[in-house]
Amino acid sequence: MNKFIRRRILALILLVAVLGGGFAVYANRSLIRTAIEQLQGNDYPGPGYGEVEITVNSGDNGDVVAQQLVDAGVVKSFRTTYKLIIEKNATFFPGVFTLKKEMRSIDAITALTDMNSASLRKTTIKEGLRASVIFKVLSEATGISVAEFTDLFDEPQQFGLSSSLPNLEGYLFPATYTFAPGVSAEEVLQTLVDRMTQETHSFGIPAESVHEVLTLASIVQKEARLKADFYKVSRTFLNRLADGMHLQSDATVSYGVGGNTVSTSSADRSNKNGYNTYLNPGLPIGPIGAPGAVAIDAALNPAKGKWLYFCTINLETGETVFSETYAQHEKAVAQWLAWMKDHPEYE
Repeated sequence: MNKFIRRRILALILLVAVLGGGFAVYANRSLIRTAIEQLQGNDYPGPGYGEVEITVNSGDNGDVVAQQLVDAGVVKSFRTTYKLIIEKNATFFPGVFTLKKEMRSIDAITALTDMNSASLRKTTIKEGLRASVIFKVLSEATGISVAEFTDLFDEPQQFGLSSSLPNLEGYLFPATYTFAPGVSAEEVLQTLVDRMTQETHSFGIPAESVHEVLTLASIVQKEARLKADFYKVSRTFLNRLADGMHLQSDATVSYGVGGNTVSTSSADRSNKNGYNTYLNPGLPIGPIGAPGAVAIDAALNPAKGKWLYFCTINLETGETVFSETYAQHEKAVAQWLAWMKDHPEYE
């Protein structure tokens, strides 16, 4: 296109803008600028080709975004793109955006200011996971080091929780979360803590009872296999507490010694720590994992029954026998031992 034709087109654009009145000039100035920049060779004509991912982190401003677009080959000119960003007073949303190479600057900016076009990474926290495992899952999803999460584990007061809590264990609600790029470890954990607070509020749990409920719920979560048994396990533990019996939960013992086995040794059960419910009466000093909604509901609404013992006799199917007497329980334990002998991989 020669200079004469360019000048004629430019003059025509300006004439249309002027005839359209002041409001039209203001409303369409981005489009007018785009046309001018293309005529001057400072912008691609679009629509572009291929795919390229652009990551917008929380707090990224216009010049950072514009430079990233230029570096990725999405737009042609930093100056042109940045001027449009300022003109539009653009607000960018954190996320991963799929754009094309050689787009018009205005099209790229429009895409990055549409929160619905952002692709955010999702991560699912499963029920019953310990915080140490949750941290690994979160690290893989966000790129934040496990160490950064671990450093906050013993600081519950930083998340609006009582400083009297032993740690964050049990206060990280298991669910599916979406995190934007550039989020901090503290922001991630606060999201999980807030979600747990939302859950306890939905159940109407008084603030002074939350820790006790979550502690019991976390044990139920680890000990029960089938949904219906959650409520029976809860009743069994509550019956034992009411009768002044020790809970004798192997799940709490394993947690206290940093183990991950279904069964525990005599040495484990003799270890003096606040989670050993063989040695200590009542509930342990805190939760042993992340209880889900069903486990919390079971802790609050246990089944009716006189059980004092239970034993899962098949770890594949989750079949569990609940007993009212120790003699009945011994028979169930014998069934479990026989099953374990045939399935040593579960040890």
